[in-house]
Amino acid sequence: MSAYFIVDQIEVTDPDTMKTYSAGVMDTVRHYGGKPVVRGGDFEVREGDWQPRRIIVLEFPDMDELKSWYDGPEYADLKAMRLASSRSNAVMVEGA
Repeated sequence: MSAYFIVDQIEVTDPDTMKTYSAGVMDTVRHYGGKPVVRGGDFEVREGDWQPRRIIVLEFPDMDELKSWYDGPEYADLKAMRLASSRSNAVMVEGA
């Protein structure tokens, strides 16, 4: 069952570090069988009061691969960069 990493990137506090992060992150995602589904783009809120800033959705083959990527050594340094240079909310969710 596919699994998704869904992020609302609220604020980038260090754009230069985020450029470095962006240049390397997709190689780590692909290493675990993942692929981008959404990387920014226009959106329209239809229900509720959620006001996301920038939505990112990554799809992985299953929850084990998603967790292995997120907690893995390939992503560790990049994850630290992202956490230090931006604010976001993120969830992991299994698909249908």
